Amino acid sequence: MEKALGNQIRTIRRQHDLSVADLASAAGISNGMLSKIENGGISPSLSTLQSISGVLQVPLSSLFASFEERQDCSYVPAGQGLTIDRRGTKVGHVYQLLGHVLRGDVAVEPYLITLRENAAAHTSFRHSGVEFIYMLKGQVHYRHGTEVYHLTSGDALLFDSSAPHGPESLTDEETSYLSVIIYPRSEG
Repeated sequence: MEKALGNQIRTIRRQHDLSVADLASAAGISNGMLSKIENGGISPSLSTLQSISGVLQVPLSSLFASFEERQDCSYVPAGQGLTIDRRGTKVGHVYQLLGHVLRGDVAVEPYLITLRENAAAHTSFRHSGVEFIYMLKGQVHYRHGTEVYHLTSGDALLFDSSAPHGPESLTDEETSYLSVIIYPRSEG
């Protein structure tokens, strides 16, 4: 966080065409301290940050903008998705959550779904938002509302997920697909 904060202060200082000495003097701190702050070497006090933001004529929160912008990143190494117990788990569907975002008005839930060889059909899923499916392996007849789509490797399906949906008929082979559910966070 200190590095992101320092980079943001440096960026705003340069936008105002101020030298390190100019900003440090006006903020009542030493050149060395400002240099350490900009290089992420120290964690400045709140009063120091208030002085800096006052001189730069920006809200204190804007000094943290670049840190906040980078916060919502979710990295999941191959095979390390969190296995989630959801409706459908009981009938041989395995859900691995591949990431999540913590902020914002929109929730995004990417899942790797594996339908085991003994998986049963389950076409009564319903939830708010939209869902995107991308077939990775195998094949499935996937129902959305009154329509049934035969999906094979490489096929994609995007739909309103408030209609009943789910795998209707499966083959004997294991099937996997990427499912991304997107919905307004207030409804989540």
